[in-house]
Amino acid sequence: MAVSKTVKTYFNGTWHDGDVPVMRAADHGSWLGTTVFDGARCFEGMTPDLEPHLARVNRSAEALMMRATMAVEDMLEITREGLKMFAPDEAVYIRPMYWGIDANMETSAIAPSREETGFAICLEAIPMATSDASTTLTRTRFRRPVLEDAVVNAKAGCLYPNNARMLVEARSKGFGNALVADAMGNVAETATANVFMVKDGEVFTPIANGTFLAGITRARHLKNMRDDGMAVHETVLSFEDFAAADEVFLSGNMAKVTPVTAFDDRQYQVGPVTRRAREMYWDWALSEK
Repeated sequence: MAVSKTVKTYFNGTWHDGDVPVMRAADHGSWLGTTVFDGARCFEGMTPDLEPHLARVNRSAEALMMRATMAVEDMLEITREGLKMFAPDEAVYIRPMYWGIDANMETSAIAPSREETGFAICLEAIPMATSDASTTLTRTRFRRPVLEDAVVNAKAGCLYPNNARMLVEARSKGFGNALVADAMGNVAETATANVFMVKDGEVFTPIANGTFLAGITRARHLKNMRDDGMAVHETVLSFEDFAAADEVFLSGNMAKVTPVTAFDDRQYQVGPVTRRAREMYWDWALSEK
């Protein structure tokens, strides 16, 4: 499914124009779900934290028992080549991906073979969210799994149906996203992004406990805010903590910072810490350009 009409695909050693087919009906990824991906962004001529995103897709492949076949340096060179096909000011979503091809017959075909792994990079022209974009949150009955249940240590396609049903439930209740609990009932993240809250000028975010992907953009915000002298805490947080917060914002690759204006019947203003987090991210990205 292409989100954009402007797509470039790197596959089988060359760039192709458009959303080209890359997977066959009998590939392991097609019928047993061994697919991983990552997402980075190009905007305003910047590709912030591109290398960490490329490195993470390799770790995700290994977590799904596939062999990562591309060096980060090679993916970086290929991506930069592909981005030249877009206008200099165009915002692009960068998606490297692996999938299983053959089966490991010693496991009755359930595990993928490490002999061959499919690889592609998809570039799509997707605008960045505007600076005044925001969302709202509600609770969901669905929870994040643990490592004993699912490959939560990978950015794996097989995890996303759970996220999708969280999001569909939230939208059916009239909200933009879902605030999601871990197996213990503590807040983990939202259906699509990591989450931060502000109380009395201090910043709090759920501690990375292995039930959710602690994002690369999340880590960048943590560093920026601490370098700016803010008190930032990674800790156990409840839904009640968020209901009592002064500000809430999301952190993700697609929009970087998304203010939250409501959690169920609790209303928030877009506050100074949220605005400062966004400002610091752009300042940092421009400094790395």
